[in-house]
Amino acid sequence: MLSGFPPVINDATRILILGSFPGEASLAAQQYYAHPRNQFWRLLSAVLGDALAGLPYEQRLQRLLAHGIGLWDVIAACARQGSLDTAIRAAQANEFDMLKQQCPHLAKVCFNGKTSGRFEAVFAAAGFRTLVLPSSSPANAQLSFEEKLAQWKNIIL
Repeated sequence: MLSGFPPVINDATRILILGSFPGEASLAAQQYYAHPRNQFWRLLSAVLGDALAGLPYEQRLQRLLAHGIGLWDVIAACARQGSLDTAIRAAQANEFDMLKQQCPHLAKVCFNGKTSGRFEAVFAAAGFRTLVLPSSSPANAQLSFEEKLAQWKNIIL
């Protein structure tokens, strides 16, 4: 079984972006969205007008938190060969119950792709605004960066 990462949140988090589960490059680097072709950091840099993509990892996380944005994944642990979401087996969901306590200002939960988007109804039922975004993964090549960005801009609306 592979284990995911802890949440990047604080008591000022207003928006949470949930991915599915870290890919091989992210697990190896112990960093969210570490694959060089994953557009996550580039998309958020454009959305926030903040050059996150060029910063060292820890500074990226601190800047995200300063913008009121947190990161986590919907899956805590799973079995998987490779990095594709379709290869995920025996998935164990993260425990989300603590979010309302640890993030009292959390109002919106965004999902990076369809796999994490399967949890949208759970968060909507808990009273959060939700948004399912096109995946930032290099495996999602049917949309251009600009097409993805047009939808990712809705994170901050």
